[in-house]
Amino acid sequence: MREQFIDALGQRFERAAGARIVSLVPSITETLIDLGLREQVVGRTGFCVHPREAVRDIAKVGGTKDVRLDAVRRLSPTHVIVNIDENEAPAVDALREFVPHVVVTHPNTPADNLPLYRLLGGIFGRAAAAEGLCARLQARLEALAAAEWPPETVLYLVWQDPWMTVASDTYIAATLAAVGWRVPHGPGGLAGSARYPRLDDLDTEAARVDRVLLSTEPFRFREQHARELRERLAGRPVQLIDGEWTSWYGSRAIDGLRQLAQFRLDLLER
Repeated sequence: MREQFIDALGQRFERAAGARIVSLVPSITETLIDLGLREQVVGRTGFCVHPREAVRDIAKVGGTKDVRLDAVRRLSPTHVIVNIDENEAPAVDALREFVPHVVVTHPNTPADNLPLYRLLGGIFGRAAAAEGLCARLQARLEALAAAEWPPETVLYLVWQDPWMTVASDTYIAATLAAVGWRVPHGPGGLAGSARYPRLDDLDTEAARVDRVLLSTEPFRFREQHARELRERLAGRPVQLIDGEWTSWYGSRAIDGLRQLAQFRLDLLER
C-alpha cells in the first residue's frame, strides 16, 4: 500500500510526481520554496512575498480572499494549497471543480508546523527537507519551553476602525503564549462572536491587560499609531510588533519564534 498523507480535513493524498502547485497561503508558499519546490510552484497570491527573489516570477492569481479562478485554471495545477482561516470556502469549493487535489491546512499552534512540514514534504517528495525543518523547529520550541517567562496579559490588535483582536484559540495567541503572553478573550472571542473579535470599547479592554501590542499586519500599524495610543491610554505600555513573528506559520515560524523571544526579552530588560 502506498504511503498516504492526511490534511486538516482528513483528506488523504499520495506522493505526487511532476506536481504543479498553486499556493493561496503566503506562509505556505515560502515553506514550499524552503523545501526545494520552487520549480513546482506555478501560482501564488499577491500576498505571497517571501522569499522575495524566488517568488518574483511566479504568476499571481489574486489575493487570499479574492482568488481569480480563471487565472488558476490557466495554470493547470495538479494541487492547490489553501488554509481554513485565510481562504474563502466558496472559492475553495469552486477550485475543487477543476483542480484534482485541494490540500487544506490549518495550524493552530507553533507545534502544528511539525505535521504541516511532513504533509507538504510527504506529498511533494521532500521528506528529508521536511525533517530538517522539523528538527530546527523542535529545538526552538524546546528552548522556549525551558525558559521562564513572567506571565503577562496582552491585548494584541490586528485591525483599526473597527478595533479587532485575537481570541485564545488562534495561532497568534498560541505563539504569544510561547513567550508567556496570554490574551484576555477565550475561544470564540467575545460572547462567542469570532476568533478575531471586534472591540466596541478599546479603553475598557486596554484597562484589563498589562500591555497593548499593535501588529504590523493585516492592518499596517506603524509607530505613529503606537504613539497615539500611548497618549490615549496613559500609563499603559503600547508596543509595535512585527506580525510575521506571530502569524506566519510554516518555515518562517522557526526564526519568527526566535525574534519574538528576543523582543520579549528586550522588553523585560527595560
